[in-house]
Amino acid sequence: MAAARRSVQAGPPHVRTAEELERELRSAPAEESWIRGVGYHESVAGALERRVLDAWVPDRPVRIQHRSGALWVLNSAALRLISAVLDDSADVERDHDGTPNGRLWRYDERLARALPDQTALQDADLAAVADGLFGLGITGVTDATPGLDERAVDLLGAATPLRMHLLGGARPADGTSRISVGPRKLLLRDHDLPTYDKLRAMVDPGGMAQARSPVAVHCVTRESLILTLAVLSDLGSTRGDRIEHASVVPTGVEAELARLGLTVVTQPDLLRTRGDVYLQDVDADDLPHLYPWASLVRAGVLVAPSSDAPFGEADPWQVIRSARDRQTRDGTAIAPDERVTADVALRGYLTAPEDPGGPSRRVETGADADLCLLSVPLSEALAHPESSLVRLVLADGRPVATTS
Repeated sequence: MAAARRSVQAGPPHVRTAEELERELRSAPAEESWIRGVGYHESVAGALERRVLDAWVPDRPVRIQHRSGALWVLNSAALRLISAVLDDSADVERDHDGTPNGRLWRYDERLARALPDQTALQDADLAAVADGLFGLGITGVTDATPGLDERAVDLLGAATPLRMHLLGGARPADGTSRISVGPRKLLLRDHDLPTYDKLRAMVDPGGMAQARSPVAVHCVTRESLILTLAVLSDLGSTRGDRIEHASVVPTGVEAELARLGLTVVTQPDLLRTRGDVYLQDVDADDLPHLYPWASLVRAGVLVAPSSDAPFGEADPWQVIRSARDRQTRDGTAIAPDERVTADVALRGYLTAPEDPGGPSRRVETGADADLCLLSVPLSEALAHPESSLVRLVLADGRPVATTS
């Protein structure tokens, strides 16, 4: 999120045409040599590759992230600077003559090793993000970045009083109580899914089956979900196992999710921000099963909402509205039978990070003094969920956000 704040917005609704994107890239601030773009979608300028970016910005290194988070596209200047970390895997797309075409799949960790220090985030960048979250009434987040290194975890721990639940790293060395560790994040490559045996080894690397640690598996296609369920069914689920996204849940699969005791963390606001593209691009068989909620609850599956920020908007009140309405920006409803009430969506946000979708946390003696006070009664806020209703936010009993 902090990096996205410093990046060029490279996709809808900020830019919608190749000309608009070229203009944004050319006008990027010159204080940093690299240009970093985020949120790209093919509707802007097709399948980006280095020659397209070279024509727009030939003299500065450029890297643009696809809005899925799975793909980085670099221009030739950037490729030259990171050439030492380009490997022979299929993750590096190449032209017919073997030259990298600038498209790097699931390359974040390898790419980071070659990026200059000037692209590194500072405490102030993270503090600014935290201040924005506090203003929305948020006192804690789950960071689902896989493979956080020790430096990243320490930076997170030092930057803000925001409570953080990490799916991709260990607790910081100072043992701060505001950072907890959750299930191990497994990021499946949907363009290149692992075999059953490889995924089984990822879920249970020690061969301990029931003694293994819980996992949070990224599933945005029906294929990745079915593969994950097959592995977990054979291994046996562990308390804390969860599915991130469950973007497509075919009819009947809800029962298997419930049988295995899996939690689903869903992102209903993506139906608003990306729904008009989903209506064009998603297979017609999948559309009725996008980001389900109500059917999962009826089957006995625990469900919690999230924003997927920075790939979605962080505002929880907007997510609540989208869970209630399930409408695209143009007002078209997607799978309206999956709607839930604003009260159900809010209660999902109020569950503990280590038990998403479980019992809602309550104001009581001895509880952590993380509070969001609204300027109107809760019933009125649920009728018209808006972040402008946040009046006062406390973290550990101390005010961190107030409005007049």
